[in-house]
Amino acid sequence: MTSTNLGSNISSSEALTPQFSIIVSKGTLDALYPALILASSASAMGKQVELFFTFYGLKCLLKDTRSIKVTPLGNPAMEIKCPIGPKWLKKIDFNHVFPPLIWTLPGMTSLATWGFKKKMQSQNQLSLEALRDLCVSMDIKMTACQMSVDLLGYQENEFIEGIEFAGAATYFASSADNQALYI
Repeated sequence: MTSTNLGSNISSSEALTPQFSIIVSKGTLDALYPALILASSASAMGKQVELFFTFYGLKCLLKDTRSIKVTPLGNPAMEIKCPIGPKWLKKIDFNHVFPPLIWTLPGMTSLATWGFKKKMQSQNQLSLEALRDLCVSMDIKMTACQMSVDLLGYQENEFIEGIEFAGAATYFASSADNQALYI
């Protein structure tokens, strides 16, 4: 069964292409990876995808991503296991062994970030930058919230090439019929 009233400016293939949109507001590794993985997976399945980065999610679009970390503080479900050493050491979940206050000590966020990246590397997962570049190469639309850019004091030259800048109203106007996910 085919529809004959698809609109004069829209081809039938464009009208049937599913849309998917993700709003990314957090700037930690454990929030950015899922957004990029979902976006690249949806794109690989033929969906047109847009990522709208706001507030701290903007860190994903910066040329310099060294400030992006992961922390178990306030994230009790996060497992922190040592990525190196003997098998018995790799089995210990340090987030449940140590009291939560331990993660406030200097260097602990860097240690958790190192462990997270090492674990990803040992499983042959892409780095955050490589995954972001993959999304760009897949023509996933990436939009930086202009209000957040201004509020946080970023300059446009600090961001990677190939992204757009727009406000929330513009984003919602262009994605009214999209399936949206907030991360």
